[in-house]
Order: sequence, then structure tokens, then C-alpha cells
Amino acid sequence: MKTPRSRWSSWTGVEMVPGSRTFIIIVHAPAFTDHDDRPLSVVHALERALPDLRLDWTMSEKGDLVAVPQRDQWLATHLKNGGFPFLCNDDDACPITMAGMVNPAGLSAGSPPHSEIHADLTLGPTGTTRVVQALAGIAEASRAVWGHATPSGYGGIVAQQFRHPGDVPRDPPYGLPSLALPWNRSTPDVPHFLGWLNYWSDAAAKALGFPDPSRDSDLLSRTQRTEGGWVVQLTEAPLDLATPEHLDSLKKAYERFPRISGR
Repeated sequence: MKTPRSRWSSWTGVEMVPGSRTFIIIVHAPAFTDHDDRPLSVVHALERALPDLRLDWTMSEKGDLVAVPQRDQWLATHLKNGGFPFLCNDDDACPITMAGMVNPAGLSAGSPPHSEIHADLTLGPTGTTRVVQALAGIAEASRAVWGHATPSGYGGIVAQQFRHPGDVPRDPPYGLPSLALPWNRSTPDVPHFLGWLNYWSDAAAKALGFPDPSRDSDLLSRTQRTEGGWVVQLTEAPLDLATPEHLDSLKKAYERFPRISGR
């Protein structure tokens, strides 16, 4: 028993050491089943992407960190309800956390519940390049439909893009397009929004008409092919909407893929 919950809850969006940044990875995958081997594969994939990482701690009901010496065996016996428990390292300077959960809502109208894998990565200045490998590994191991990786804080901007019934008419921030809600979408294969890094399964890429060499040459210069899909990187550096070139790249991507905004 080591550390109170307050330290962990304060991590999100906080630079732990000078030059560090927190990145949020979320992928959406077919719901995990009993005795599913994907949760363990997902954990191993993140550990392979980040050298020296070992997710062999969890949190007690009292908010204390608890070591998990036989992590793989422990995880296999703690899968339930389409998810897997919170796991983390024990590093105040660069905390890494991961958990899986079932989302009872579908990715589109009438689609079944799905599993979401969330990972928060606080990385030093030289670790940013590892986010691509982390997203690709998690997405492939979970057989994700689509997913994304973004700097912490970007989710608040995306939340203001969604159009909810009864909302007072307003324009989203930064001149970005409004986004259709999941239950107003016709297919689960189309991502709900664009992030800095975007994992699109082959099915998602096909639904978006990607890649089109005549239209996507710039994106393809920053794209990695994976076994089951693509990791599409919008900007070289982590997305920062205060940077005009980054905002322009994001707007152009929404124009290129109108189905993402629900048009």
C-alpha cells in the first residue's frame, strides 16, 4: 500500500516534469468476451511500445497503489463486464495508466455495446515519437474499429463540437465543424471525430475513402500502415490549435472526410 488516490487524480493534464506532456489514447473495439485474450495483448502492446514500462500496479478501493506481482495471471482472472481493471506503473515523473471498460452505447444507431480501452501516457520530451507505436499496438491488439491519440485537454474542445438535442445554437470553437452524435450515425465504422493521431481499421478507412493517392499525398507522408489498418498523423508535432498551421491542417482533414462530422 503506497500512495493515496489524490496523486493519481491530479495527473491528467499536469506536466509532471519540465517538458513532459500527457497524451490520451482511446480505442473502440468489439466488446470483450469471457476468457478473451485481447486485454492481456493490449497491455503487452503498450509495454512493447514504451521501453522499460511495466504496468504491474493497480489501485485498491481505498485509493492506495497495490503491487501486482503475477500481473498476467491476475489480469486473466479479473476480466469482467467487457472490461479489465485499472493498471499503472509506479513513476511519479512519467505516470502511465490503462484500463478497459464496456460502453453500453453503440458506435452508431442500433449497433451493439463496445469495449473502450483508455491509456494516459505522461512522456518526457523524447517520448512523443512513441505515441504512434502505442496507439497502433493497442488498436491492433484489441482489433479496434477506430481510435485516436491526442494531447491532454483536446477532448474538451471536441466535446463542444457535438450537437446535443436542445442545445442553444452555437458555433464550435476555433471554427471547427459540428459533430453528429453516435446515435445519429448510420455506421460504426466512421470515427466520431479527428485527433492528432488517428487509428482507422481497414473497414473505417474504406468507409472514409482513404487512402486516395490523388487527394491524400500530404497525409500519406505522415501515415503508417499496420496489419489491420492505418495510423494517420495530422501534424508532425502534437496538435496545438493555437498554432495556425495545426488548426488549418485539422480543418482541411474535416473537409477531406465529411462523413466524420456527420455530413
